[in-house]
Amino acid sequence: MIPSPPISSISLGPLTIHFYAICILAGIGLALWWATKRWEARGGNGDDLFDIVFVAVVAGIVGSRIWHVLTSPEPFFGPGGDPLAVLYIWQGGLAIYGGVAGGALAVWIMARVKKVSFIALADTIGPTLLVAQILGRFGNWFNQELYGPETDAWWGWDVTCVSNGQSIGGCVPGTYHPTFLYEQLWMLAGLGVLLLISRRFQLAGGRIFWAYVGIYSIGRAGIDAIRSEPVLMVGPLRIHTLVAIIMALVAIAVFTHLTMRRRRRGGEVVAADGSFELTAQTAGNGPDEDEVEKSGTPPSQGEDPAPGP
Repeated sequence: MIPSPPISSISLGPLTIHFYAICILAGIGLALWWATKRWEARGGNGDDLFDIVFVAVVAGIVGSRIWHVLTSPEPFFGPGGDPLAVLYIWQGGLAIYGGVAGGALAVWIMARVKKVSFIALADTIGPTLLVAQILGRFGNWFNQELYGPETDAWWGWDVTCVSNGQSIGGCVPGTYHPTFLYEQLWMLAGLGVLLLISRRFQLAGGRIFWAYVGIYSIGRAGIDAIRSEPVLMVGPLRIHTLVAIIMALVAIAVFTHLTMRRRRRGGEVVAADGSFELTAQTAGNGPDEDEVEKSGTPPSQGEDPAPGP
């Protein structure tokens, strides 16, 4: 049985550190490190990526919170709700799809500012989002949230509804399906599949990103359907379940379209500058901290470098 943590935050004098926030920040940090490696392998500049990701993270948090509030308005604007709680993001409530939408818009804008390929950025960041999400879900464990119906299975989650010596409002003690863990395991498996197919089939041109969207959405649709927290309903479906189904279908359609377009064009965007081939790396033209040096060495005449992992 999965136990619940006795605390979700610690206080250092006047400062309160919430473990939910630490999990989110840890996920962002690891994803940024990996994304930087992937971006530099595409001939991009690491400093540019940091600027882009910084703006995207801020926009993503705002977007994810807006989506959460719109789809779960009762705790904020319903009877007995607290409108100011909209600002209390450390209590949980960051919706992935709102975060991806807000972050994607910011990346698109920053790509134009930095004069780099938005498509290459999307493919670079896509797999790293799964890493950030996996670590971020540990925050739901600390907050004792995101669980399904009751279960007597050995892997059930013993939700105590008590944290830092205080009862959690709206929580009913019991043993529940740990949907946060189901999502973590799905994303971990999905990450392995995404890296495998991206290298095996040399995915690029936006197909890595849409493969991420499809993989995540398929799992999210099934897992979200058994989650128990109140949310806006669209007929018999939870809004998040419906959105996940729609996004899975969109991802499959766009991925298919991009694959057909690659065949027509004879290539797809791979490099940070939007070109279809990566510049051959030599001792004198690898990316450094200031800019990507290009010595004019012609690209390899073999297969296109695999941009996946």
